[in-house]
Amino acid sequence: MEFLAYVTVKLKPSVNDPQGLAVTNGLRQLGFEGVKSVRVGKHIEITIEAEDESAAKTALELMCNKLLANPVIEDYDFRLQVIIA
Repeated sequence: MEFLAYVTVKLKPSVNDPQGLAVTNGLRQLGFEGVKSVRVGKHIEITIEAEDESAAKTALELMCNKLLANPVIEDYDFRLQVIIA
């Protein structure tokens, strides 16, 4: 089976986000005074072939822990969608 995985990686709430702070300040300078804070993360789409949904989830967990996210400072979540050919 083929799956499309949508992975979101973001800094843990306790980790300082200098890029988010820069975006916050930039938006305020552009006149968006209602912006209180911004957190910047990554959105990754992966097409994966796996035996079933459970195998796809296991593979994604390993991918996230080994490469896509730094578990010390980042959290991640993902959702799977079956690709129907």
